Amino acid sequence: MRLPCTVEFLTERKMRLRIATNKDSEEIITLISEVLEEYGLPLFLETSDAELHDIWGNYLAAGGMFKVLEDDRGKLIGTVAIRGINSRVCELRRMYLRSDSRGKGLGKYLLMEALFKAKSLGFSQVCLDTSSSLKEAIGLYEKFGFKPTQPLCPNKSCDKSFSLDLWDFGKEMAVKEIKFPWICLHEK
Repeated sequence: MRLPCTVEFLTERKMRLRIATNKDSEEIITLISEVLEEYGLPLFLETSDAELHDIWGNYLAAGGMFKVLEDDRGKLIGTVAIRGINSRVCELRRMYLRSDSRGKGLGKYLLMEALFKAKSLGFSQVCLDTSSSLKEAIGLYEKFGFKPTQPLCPNKSCDKSFSLDLWDFGKEMAVKEIKFPWICLHEK
């Protein structure tokens, strides 16, 4: 099990990645709403996004993961989650970063954390649904080897679907040169 660690960027302050709790729900919903609003996308808290009201029950107790990234003042700047679909496949969900935190390698960091966790939980495939307007995220997924696939849950907001075989992920990371601008200083 990977523990939360403090992450220091070469030109930034320290940041902390930790497991989310239900106490974080309101701040998580605010962050996700702000990011989606930037791209003209809605948040459906009464239907498809209702699981955000119970992080523990819908992610952690269900054998998944939900983590938040905080800055050195404890302000939430990013999220990432995985949730099992079946014993072999999980879904990457809720990968968001505040606009002022993008372009610094944090998306790579969150994605790597989710993929390693998925592998450690015994999943062999990771799927995701996203919007074509999230071009930066799609570029990151493709760089990590995600391939287009059939949608998990077709809806108006998510018009693109991708999947990654975690066996391919291991091989891809061995040959790809993906640089990470952070150093894990110590685990908490």
